[in-house]
Amino acid sequence: MSGKKIVFPDRFIWGVATSAGQTEGAALEDGRGLSIWDVFARIPGKIYHDQLPDTADDFYHRYREDCKILRDLGVQSFRMSLSWSRLFPEGAGKVNEKGIAFYHNVFSELKKYGIMPNVTLYHWDLPYALQEELGWLNRDTAQKFADYASFVFREFGDEVDYFATLNEPIATYVGYGLGAFAPGLRGERFGRQANHNLLLAHGLGVKAFRAEQKNNRIGIVIDIWNREPVHPGNERECAIAERENELAHLSYLNPVFKGDYSAYYKRWLEENGIRLEVGADDGKTIAQPLDFFGLNTYSRILVGEKDGDATQKIKQLGGNFQANGQEFYPKAVYDTLLMLKRDFIGDLPVFVAENGTYREDEGLDADGTCKDEHRIRYIEGYVRWMKRAIDEGIDLRGYYAWSLMDNWEWTAGYHYRFGLVHVDYETQKRTWKESAYWYRDLIRRNGLNG
Repeated sequence: MSGKKIVFPDRFIWGVATSAGQTEGAALEDGRGLSIWDVFARIPGKIYHDQLPDTADDFYHRYREDCKILRDLGVQSFRMSLSWSRLFPEGAGKVNEKGIAFYHNVFSELKKYGIMPNVTLYHWDLPYALQEELGWLNRDTAQKFADYASFVFREFGDEVDYFATLNEPIATYVGYGLGAFAPGLRGERFGRQANHNLLLAHGLGVKAFRAEQKNNRIGIVIDIWNREPVHPGNERECAIAERENELAHLSYLNPVFKGDYSAYYKRWLEENGIRLEVGADDGKTIAQPLDFFGLNTYSRILVGEKDGDATQKIKQLGGNFQANGQEFYPKAVYDTLLMLKRDFIGDLPVFVAENGTYREDEGLDADGTCKDEHRIRYIEGYVRWMKRAIDEGIDLRGYYAWSLMDNWEWTAGYHYRFGLVHVDYETQKRTWKESAYWYRDLIRRNGLNG
């Protein structure tokens, strides 16, 4: 898949992605309420070196500078999220006028440069005031999300080209089921119920969008790390892969596109003594027609019977490791897009909504540059497999690199650097990495020279 010149369709959209909780900062300014991550991050040991998101990239104060970077990169679209607690400090009720003004200013700046906003309503950062009412364990939170969504569509609908209800719903399971993410609850039933209520919020949010009758488009963003057996003929490994896929991305794709959980998933819940509180019409509500699907893809996950099996298999395949130790497997995007078309989305337009790689504490060289060839290699690999998917009939409309700039990476704090642009967190100075120049040139060519 290397070396061949490729050109993408004329209207293909190239972009970069961020999220509010990871970039905005100003966590305690201008009337913003706390999110569950603001509170979780203050529990000692939960975040790498107890690093807080209070400042992050300071996008709240530096958005004009960052929009100029977007302009200079040449991206056609900027994927971002709204901070629910910046707009509604208590999660519902009184709106924060300074929060409204901030987002209007951002959208105005993007419009000035001809950049389309692609806006996610919920990227993990539930208002803490709602968590005090049990958060996503409380079915009422789904309706409060719908109310928040309705406000957003009315207030910003004429400025935004694409909306997504949710980003990576599995993060809510990790926060309520495993305790590793905010709000830090632990219990399988908690995680599964929270995810159901989150999906209900998605459906209600789409219904709210349709009620506003705007001309823009709405979808959902789900991450897929397909589990594959190390030894395809090994029944035990195949069973492990099937179970892990069913409990991860398939537990979202099935209700969103088919209106119900799979027989496998329902049987697993029963075998584990988990009875979800599900309304009679929830399936119909969740499975709202969508205008596009957003795929977050980073790699696959190999599963073996014994520890070390997956690493050994990767070495046998040529030792294709990323700088961070994960497998480099760009064919994952191709495999996943074909699976989605076959089993779920059909001819629905799809975007790669996140894709990228990180290094730990990636810094600048003595000459002030960052030579991140690993990131260029990574993105190029995925771009080539994306083009093959398009050639085979996938209606892939665009690609968003994760991320525009280094940011606060949740429990990894500032340790993992995903950005095309380096951020010095002491000074907030932005420095283009080599990958940013390379991505700019890719956008100008609308493809790869070879």
